[in-house]
Formats: sequence, C-alpha cells, structure tokens
Amino acid sequence: MAKKKEADDLWKSVRFDAAGLMPAVVQERGSGRVLMLAYMNRESLERTLKTGFTHFFSRSRRTLWKKGETSGHTQRVVSVRLDCDGDALVVEVEQTGPACHTGAPTCFFRRVEGERLAPDPDGGGAVLDRVYRVIQDRKAHPVEGSYVASLFAGGVDRILKKVAEEAGEVLLACKNGERDQIVWETADLWFHTLVALGHHDIPPAAIYDELARRFTSRAPASRKVAAAKPKRARRRPAR
Repeated sequence: MAKKKEADDLWKSVRFDAAGLMPAVVQERGSGRVLMLAYMNRESLERTLKTGFTHFFSRSRRTLWKKGETSGHTQRVVSVRLDCDGDALVVEVEQTGPACHTGAPTCFFRRVEGERLAPDPDGGGAVLDRVYRVIQDRKAHPVEGSYVASLFAGGVDRILKKVAEEAGEVLLACKNGERDQIVWETADLWFHTLVALGHHDIPPAAIYDELARRFTSRAPASRKVAAAKPKRARRRPAR
C-alpha cells in the first residue's frame, strides 16, 4: 500500500505541459556534468522508472525512444528528481559511452562567448571518468602492446607496486618544490590509482560520492574528516 501511495503522490505532483511533455536534464553521476536535455511524457517517464534506463519522447518523430537503443550508449538511472513546480526533471545517470550523437561526451560542448561559440573542454572529473573507461576497456579487451593491459596481466601486486612507486615520486617532487614536476608525478599517481580502482571495479564516482559525503555535512571543517574516517582497531603488542 505504501508503494501505491508513493506512486499516486508522484503523478499528482508532476505537471506536464499542454503537449503532455516535461523537460528532463540528464546529469552524470559523480562529475555532476550535464549530459543532455530531452523531453519525457508520462509513458517515457514510467518506462524510465520501471526499467532503470532513460526513455524519452521525440518531438520530431512523435515516438518514444530509449537512449542508446541503437548506439549502445545507454544511461543507467541512479536517481530522478522533480523540481519545486513539478514541471521539470533532473535524471542522474551512469553514462555508457558518449552522450551526444556527435560523439562528444556531452551535448553541451560549446561555450557562448559574447556572440561567438567556443569549444568547452571537459572538467577534471570528466577526464578521470574517461580515463577510467579506457582502463576498463583495456581490462576487458586486452590489446597487444598496451601498457594498461600489461599491468592487469601482471596482477594486483604489479599494479600496487606502481602505485607505491608513483607515490614516492610525488613525495620527492613536492620536496623539491618544482611545480611542473609535482604536476607530472601526481598525474602518474592518479593514473595508476585509477588502474588499481579498475582492478576492483570501483568507478571514480564512488570516490566523488565519498568526498561529497565527508565535506557536505554541517559539522565544522576541522571535524569532518575525523568524523568520516573509519576508526582502526589498535593491535595489542604480542606477549
């Protein structure tokens, strides 16, 4: 009965326009990047909620369509949010492949500068996500001569050895205080850390979520990390 009531409340709250449509902003989980804007009617929203993958209504073709049905670039739904007026949605997804039909990661890849349009580069989180997808692809489909594939072939010990090695390089670079060297070595450390995450099938979004959990609470800044960090049991000395 509770589920039925929740469903009833949803349909009482949504407000489709005169054409029976509602704009849906699709946002990437973790990076928060806006991927696309499309429209839903009641049936496409129902299918989205039922299947866990985005479905929209094409205003030009006048038909329902599933994102990635032909390209394979599907969007797995993480959450759906309705705005305060009930006439717009934000759909948080895990995107497979590029979101835009042009092959761009997002449909919003052009920035308006006065009356000109300029390319808008990916944000940092988006770059990490893209690198991680390549790493996972090399893991699933090893390519001869691929450095990443060779790391996976060497097993977790080889991957962790590289992480430790690069962490040491970052320490030395920071000690020397040379900016370019610090950036270079940190990029190496982040890359190999992504490989270690890939070994365990942990996406960068999981790290984004954990950082957000730690730093969006109302606790004072000095207490946030301490409160979020799990306590380790102390080992008693052997007797």
